Amino acid sequence: MEKPPVIVVMGVAGTGKTTIGPLVAEQLGVPYAEGDDFHPAANVAKMSAGVPLDDADRWPWLDAIGRWAAGRAGLGGVVSSSALKRVYRDRLRAAAPGVVFLHLTGDRALVGERMAARRGHFMPTALLDSQFATLQPLGDDEAGVAVDVAGTPADIADRAVAALRRRAG
Repeated sequence: MEKPPVIVVMGVAGTGKTTIGPLVAEQLGVPYAEGDDFHPAANVAKMSAGVPLDDADRWPWLDAIGRWAAGRAGLGGVVSSSALKRVYRDRLRAAAPGVVFLHLTGDRALVGERMAARRGHFMPTALLDSQFATLQPLGDDEAGVAVDVAGTPADIADRAVAALRRRAG
């Protein structure tokens, strides 16, 4: 990829967005932004209490991510965002046309196991089922690639970058 687009690393909690995103950004030579850092404190408190966010909670968060992505247009960048619904991805695309989605996918058991093993994250494993229920995978008409999260972080990042490069032609 000569001029990398802004890439949104998406997927349910526990798929490794925070781990894989920086690795992909490093390979592409662009900055990484952690999507969780764009959440207002009220969202973090709600999720920490085991309460799923609703769309009204998500709009300001998605708008903040969209502003970051728009600011990186033509420069490239990688940002994480669950972007579980098509309407959320549409909102990100409206703010930053040309974004490309990297959908990290995985088996429910594997993702749950990884989520349970992480420490210091506000998202409890109790919300994983709601994440899978909400998830709308990328449509054929959406710019992006899906990469399975089985394997080591380095392997996943390598496969992701290869898929993104194939997509870019």
